[in-house]
Amino acid sequence: MRAVVFEKWQTFPSLTEVEKPKPGPGEVLLKVAGAGACHSDVALYKDFAEGAPGSIPPAFVLGHENSGWVEELGEGVSGVEIGGAYLVYGPVGCGHCKACSRGQDTYCENAAEMPYLGMGLGRDGGMAEYLVVPVRNLVPLGDADPVAAAPLSDAALTPYHAIKNSLPNLAGGGKFALVIGLGGLGQMAVQILKALTGATVIATDMKEEAMQKAEAAGAIVVPGGEGQVERIREITGGRGVDAAFDFVGVGPTIKTAAASMAPQSRFTVVGIAGGSYEWSFFTTPYESTITNTYWGTIEDLHEVVAMYRAGQIKPEVELYSMDNALEAYRKLEAGELSGRAVVVPHMK
Repeated sequence: MRAVVFEKWQTFPSLTEVEKPKPGPGEVLLKVAGAGACHSDVALYKDFAEGAPGSIPPAFVLGHENSGWVEELGEGVSGVEIGGAYLVYGPVGCGHCKACSRGQDTYCENAAEMPYLGMGLGRDGGMAEYLVVPVRNLVPLGDADPVAAAPLSDAALTPYHAIKNSLPNLAGGGKFALVIGLGGLGQMAVQILKALTGATVIATDMKEEAMQKAEAAGAIVVPGGEGQVERIREITGGRGVDAAFDFVGVGPTIKTAAASMAPQSRFTVVGIAGGSYEWSFFTTPYESTITNTYWGTIEDLHEVVAMYRAGQIKPEVELYSMDNALEAYRKLEAGELSGRAVVVPHMK
């Protein structure tokens, strides 16, 4: 079968022939419906070097945002339907520690001993015609479109988890939420905030097209640059926002969010661009929290799928055949995508 493979450090992936996988005990074989191309993939093959923190040794098939139809069951598997459509929870932990028992494989207590972090993260992912998945990681889609659903397993799950953790800060009237960075995750965050809270959503980016999409989804938009923080505070009546979500994570975006916070607020850095924050007793709003997050839980993904099936969230996708899978990554690197690139391996 054909697959997009990360073969060497700091080297563009290849589209190559690999052996079709077979499901082992407790696993299923999926015929891949869609696989989302994520900036994290680009970081894996382009930015990291051998031995660097966060690096995952090649070679393996990319793709951690996956959906598909069950084609074959491994030994001991029951409770899933052959031909049924499922979304794949990407992280894979040890399965028996306290974190994994909560469905929070992202924080597996035995991660250092695991040979991989998840699908497309050390273990072969879904940028291929077929994918083997632990049955525990399947979330049923019912009659919902599995192709468009593929990015939900990260591009919606990650902001959903961050927002869910911040819901106490947004409960009640007169609340404000700030979304910084209106790429795939930021756009989903605006939709999720509008569906789950009554907060006024403020969204900011440097790209006019991205801000127009967020505005169409119900956000008040503020362009990046000079006067950005002043405008955000003006919208909140001078108090600041109750919850902020930075989907970029560079120094300037972290600084913007920190300067926009109200007392007793919560600021979540989701983007992994390496920015930092300098805390000071006299400049940090009282009883405010700055935190980070990584992906979400299996339970969260079930809730994300419920929102998708109810029409509360809708990812914007650009579809690519397997023949054009590498072009999707080239456009992703160049910042030329208007939606999430989804590779559809069996598309003619």
